[in-house]
Amino acid sequence: MNKLNFMGIGPIIGGIALPWLALTFYFSVKFKNTFTFVEDETRIIYYVGLALVIIGAILYFLTIPALLKGLKETKLITTGTYYLCRNPLYTAIILFIIPGISFMMNSWLIITTSIIAYILFKFFIKREYAEMEKFFGDNYRRYSAETPEFFPFPKNKWF
Repeated sequence: MNKLNFMGIGPIIGGIALPWLALTFYFSVKFKNTFTFVEDETRIIYYVGLALVIIGAILYFLTIPALLKGLKETKLITTGTYYLCRNPLYTAIILFIIPGISFMMNSWLIITTSIIAYILFKFFIKREYAEMEKFFGDNYRRYSAETPEFFPFPKNKWF
């Protein structure tokens, strides 16, 4: 194997989280009053959700070109969104987009998808790390030691 795995653990997480997201979406619409964050239909919660979705989409779409370049060239990418955290695609979806949708729909049930996806991420991500260590060795270990895994706040680099 001389190329990195293109899909990573995404299909594993998505295979469980996406059907769950569809169910939570359905129940959030069908039983709207049961799963709301707030009873009053305030627009602020919608706009907070919209902001989270926009931030997540920007993070996601800024990451794709770097990821594709790294996969094509079998190169360790440590700049751009990969400077902020080691897993910006998972972060974009789990930390920003799904919670944003949850706020936009005013449904706490939808946010359970992020919880499930994060648990799956923590459980399966070791596979990707092992592959990265195999390909990039000490360079990856150094990058991993100084770059946050998931939350995009690289305090070790900033302070």
